[in-house]
Amino acid sequence: MALFKLQNVEDFYEIGQVLGSGHFGQVREVCERSSGVRWAGKFLKLRKNASSRLGMERKSVEKEVEILQALQHCNIMALKDVFESRAEVVLIVELIGGGELFDFIAEKENLSENEAIEFIKQILEGVGFMHSKRIAHFDLKPENIMLLDKEVQHPHIKVIDFGLAHFLTPGEEYRSLCGTPQYIAPEVINYEPLGVSADMWSIGVITYILLSGMSPFQGDSDEETLRNIVEMKYEFDEQYFNQTSAMAKDFIQKLLTKDPTERMIAEQCLLHPWIKPLTRKQRANRSRSSINMKNFKKFNAKRKWKMSYNMVWACNRLCRLRLLCKTSASQDQELRKCESDQEDTETKPASLIRRRLSSNS
Repeated sequence: MALFKLQNVEDFYEIGQVLGSGHFGQVREVCERSSGVRWAGKFLKLRKNASSRLGMERKSVEKEVEILQALQHCNIMALKDVFESRAEVVLIVELIGGGELFDFIAEKENLSENEAIEFIKQILEGVGFMHSKRIAHFDLKPENIMLLDKEVQHPHIKVIDFGLAHFLTPGEEYRSLCGTPQYIAPEVINYEPLGVSADMWSIGVITYILLSGMSPFQGDSDEETLRNIVEMKYEFDEQYFNQTSAMAKDFIQKLLTKDPTERMIAEQCLLHPWIKPLTRKQRANRSRSSINMKNFKKFNAKRKWKMSYNMVWACNRLCRLRLLCKTSASQDQELRKCESDQEDTETKPASLIRRRLSSNS
């Protein structure tokens, strides 16, 4: 059961600068008055009623809070407090200031597989704990893998953003079309029952990209990308994997398996020879291998550009709609519909693409 406090958040925390903003609210730096410890406050607007298109449904917030309260682990973003008022909910979460893992790596001149493994290992430990609680993330991607502090010698991984996460109840089937096309598993696209193995597929994709700077299934459009995933169209091109160990490729292959029951689970991944070498020869082979930094830097720059482009496009679209909406009440209603569409951008294109895939097969 999600626990909400009805007190005023400002009685306990001093509200600081804005760290980011989105469709549903803002993230601000906050300072706990009693201890002086800095946290991040997610100020989320709530829908006024069931017919409202603006703000988040309380039920969705409750679900995310309940999941975060169950996931107390060093590699998962911590939730400290939740405050509720009539108009908004404020989540007090860990202040994660090290930025995205991929951005941190892209700043380096070189990176060995041994160093990359230390990051993958932390991701696996966090995800493994999550799965032990029968919770699946369903949106593992580079944007959701952060560093607590990038200035330390051994940066600490934090998995964030549990907006699509779900408690998996034994005996109950769960299906969803949400997620980011590059990273979703075939069973998501095929609208089949989902389990924690969908997260393991995503880790396979992330590892593939980290080592090569290439996305295994990326097409010229979302439809082509999803088709490549369903048809298992990927390979280890020597041009991008010439510095990669055979053990690393085996690790990826055991995750990018179409049958979810045949994929390694997190515990098996942590015991794989690439993560935990069994012999001196395996350790030596791993030490001599490195990631394709030149290509990785290109991939990350393109990824960041695309994120910025999508954000600017969405803002410009919303501004144009707001200008149009000043002319009539009917156009105001249209704006509400469009804003609702933005909330569901991850669901509707996937649904459309799935129907296209079905009709073309």
